[in-house]
Amino acid sequence: MGSIVFITKESIGSETRVAASAETVKKMRNLGFDIMVEAGAGVLSRIPDSEFEAAGARIGSVGDAAGADVVLKVRRPTEAEIAGYKSGAVVIAIMDPYGNDEAIAAMAKAGLSAFAMELMPRITRAQSMDVLSSQANLAGYQAVIEAASVYDRALPMMMTAAGTVPAAKVFVMGAGVAGLQAIATARRLGAAVSATDVRPAAKEQVASLGAKFIAVEDEEFKAAETAGGYAKEMSKEYQAKQAALVAEHIAKQDIVITTALIPGRPAPKLVSRQMLASMKPGAVAVDLAVERGGNIEGVVADEVVDVEDVKVIGFTNLPGRVAASASALYAKNLVTFLETMLNKETKSVVLNLDDELIKATMLTYAGDVVHPAFGGTKKGIADGQ
Repeated sequence: MGSIVFITKESIGSETRVAASAETVKKMRNLGFDIMVEAGAGVLSRIPDSEFEAAGARIGSVGDAAGADVVLKVRRPTEAEIAGYKSGAVVIAIMDPYGNDEAIAAMAKAGLSAFAMELMPRITRAQSMDVLSSQANLAGYQAVIEAASVYDRALPMMMTAAGTVPAAKVFVMGAGVAGLQAIATARRLGAAVSATDVRPAAKEQVASLGAKFIAVEDEEFKAAETAGGYAKEMSKEYQAKQAALVAEHIAKQDIVITTALIPGRPAPKLVSRQMLASMKPGAVAVDLAVERGGNIEGVVADEVVDVEDVKVIGFTNLPGRVAASASALYAKNLVTFLETMLNKETKSVVLNLDDELIKATMLTYAGDVVHPAFGGTKKGIADGQ
């Protein structure tokens, strides 16, 4: 057998996902890996141990991690978990590295080769490994489901003999992967959907999903629209006009979903208490950026709170609320990345330090922090040699 791959049971209480599925265990077995799954690892994702066994994995305990060449996780390992891994082991997870220098240093000190899946470059070759997309897609979907569950009216327009129920008005702020899925889901449920984004190029995508794009479409906007798909810094005057338009629009909405995140920085504040106060009675707001401080004033992590008579939903792990689907996609992202590290002759993991995927995602290697964004200076990684 080749390298031993260990799938852990997540130790952070709120994490329901798992880093493998029966399908990816089969695939890893076919690639020549020996798979060990910690007992109960998939229970919260509806994958019993027997399903992993049937796919060719052995069921073990947390102590078996000590013999693993590769550890696959959802969340960054805790200190206790790191202590159980052997030096030189490859650990792949969603590492949440920004602002967590101590945790990264601990992985380096333990001699681990740690990889952060969320740093995967957005290139064609890595599309099938893009965890931000696979998980944000589900977060956008689940945001609408959570909003619908606390909104005490129906979302679609219903014409009945007893009268007509009007369609709920849903406004999505940010038309990235999560935002576009939120738009699509709200449309499927029959809501009247509008959206906004700082990138004028998003207008076309929003319109293609049947939603109305909300922006001040003046000469400056039109010039930015032709500048490609990237966010361009707009003038202060434009920003003020856009903010006024959005504030006026929010006042008419039943549900607002915010999705604005900037890697490594606090989430931008998009919705003030004043805006919430202007909304209809019984309105709902969902904040997808709560882990980075939130887009909505008054949001509380992992709670539904009343702010100015609006129910503000601040769940930090929306993909984990659809764990079975999220785990299946995440596991596929992982196995696709792991396959790029496989030496097909020896059936073992070999790290090619010149590979652009390795350079982009590797945080620690051979006792050092190596990623330049987190203080890494090691030759061959940080300078791309």
